Amino acid sequence: MCGIFAYIGNKENAANIALEGLKILEYRGYDSWGVAVKNGSNLVVDKHVGKIGNATVTLSKSNLAIGHTRWATHGGVTVANSHPHLDCKKEIAVVHNGIVENYEELKNALIKKGHKFVSETDTEIIPHLIEENLKTEASPPSLRSGVSGRGFATAVRKAFSELRGLNAIVASYAPSSQIVAVKNGSPLVVGIGANELYLASDISSFIEKTRRVIFLKDNEMVILGADIELVSAVNGKQLEIKPETVTWKFELSTKGTYPHFMIKEIYEQSTIIRNIANTYEDEITALAKLVKQAKGTFFIGAGTAFNAGLTGVYLFSKIAGMHINSALASEFNYLEHFLTKESLVIALSQSGETIDVIEPLNRARAKGSKIVAITNVLGSSIYRMADFKILLGAGPEKAVASTKAYIAKLAVLFMLVFGIVGKTCEVKKLLLASADEIDRILEKKNADAIKKIAKTLSKSSNIYVIGRGTSFPSALEAALKMKEITYIPTEGLAGGELKHGTIALISKGTPVIVFAPNDDTQESIISNAIEIKSRGGVIIGLAPKNHPAFDYFLEVKDIQEASYIAQIVAIQLLAYYMAVELKLDPDKPRNLAKSVTVK
Repeated sequence: MCGIFAYIGNKENAANIALEGLKILEYRGYDSWGVAVKNGSNLVVDKHVGKIGNATVTLSKSNLAIGHTRWATHGGVTVANSHPHLDCKKEIAVVHNGIVENYEELKNALIKKGHKFVSETDTEIIPHLIEENLKTEASPPSLRSGVSGRGFATAVRKAFSELRGLNAIVASYAPSSQIVAVKNGSPLVVGIGANELYLASDISSFIEKTRRVIFLKDNEMVILGADIELVSAVNGKQLEIKPETVTWKFELSTKGTYPHFMIKEIYEQSTIIRNIANTYEDEITALAKLVKQAKGTFFIGAGTAFNAGLTGVYLFSKIAGMHINSALASEFNYLEHFLTKESLVIALSQSGETIDVIEPLNRARAKGSKIVAITNVLGSSIYRMADFKILLGAGPEKAVASTKAYIAKLAVLFMLVFGIVGKTCEVKKLLLASADEIDRILEKKNADAIKKIAKTLSKSSNIYVIGRGTSFPSALEAALKMKEITYIPTEGLAGGELKHGTIALISKGTPVIVFAPNDDTQESIISNAIEIKSRGGVIIGLAPKNHPAFDYFLEVKDIQEASYIAQIVAIQLLAYYMAVELKLDPDKPRNLAKSVTVK
């Protein structure tokens, strides 16, 4: 969840270089941030609580720095708990992404040995472990000590071997002017520049400096100093370095004239859909062939991505007459027993780094199953581990609550299911019609009408969203958007489940959003709306035509099976305006981060 950035080279403004890298990585966590630089034989740290924004650092000149932007796991959001963390001598600084599952046991042992702790974090044990391990090293630290089994690199490797859980750590050592990084689970990538080296959680943070990179694999350790050394974190043996030259096009997103990234990304969605409709036919045809050949296909994803996969299940059943399985990625480990060498696992992920998705993919690979990645980030972990990949092409999505990446996933799945039944021309027309309808919904007069409803709904203490068929996943996604950026408890459910418990929570004034497209679910969902209204509920209806059961009406024109794509955009806009009305930051909701890299 956290962002890591490190620099070592021939420039003396390392602190500022690290800070600029962290600003790009802030989407990974914005509870707090910090930078450490070498100052003589020690390391000095500048740490702050809150978002980076336009922050500056006042650290001394240095050619070595490590930095971190935090999403809190262990310990509250305080300066003391912010990274980097130091050892007792202030010679070692560590930044960390992950969770040390056995940190209490390790901390207690270190306290008995005289180590002093100043934070509540699991991370702080790491520099102290390294410090303790250095006491057993017979020779002084050198830049190339990893293979020989001595020095700082070996101390880091030993410390990493003691940690339980999925972690990425970056440690700097002032006496040797060294940076050592090792990972298992969370991403790290090295950038090789001219007389300078970068290391980060995401290549986008240094792509303007260099395109020559090394993607660290699990249980690999890199030692950065006067040169680069790559060793096995398991046994310390030297590994061959094979840098890659990245030719991908990276876009750095700015808000432009929009007040927030989220509203900008909502307005970009029709263009993304048109691009997918007009240019993805070859990729979809190849993926359709894989689905036809597989004996058991599974969609897995987390959060918004799971909702997209569940939509795919309904589409495959209705349009292609095929049974496709869908599972929450975090639960798929408990369903893996069905996997065989003939299975196909389709992973949906905006970031391509979601640990809840990566872990089951590793298990699927071990069983010989074929892996497909549908992701928005080129070169991400999930992208690189897949046998077949489709990029969403949504461009950088900076707001934490996903909008355009979700719509892109829906469009890809829509093309896929129609492609399987040989209706490519028909699906293009429907997707283009959905793009036109999104543009209509976002016209000023319609957006203003949604804004008025948002003002009323923002006063709610709780909200419910119902749908049936392909609109059921839409109800789940709508509820998720409300929760993410308005903090109003919202429950999404299938309309038929109302009478199985939830209707007991309906009272006078309870707002309920109802998806009522012109399909085989409309009659039943309108009946649900009437049941709710008779108990005092307030109905916000999304449908092609108004109905007497609706207290508020949001028109979404009938575009056949593609209606479910346009209807969710109206809810995205509604949630956005509610957050603005509540004076909340829709781009950076509390306690959330864009890339979920911890379990």
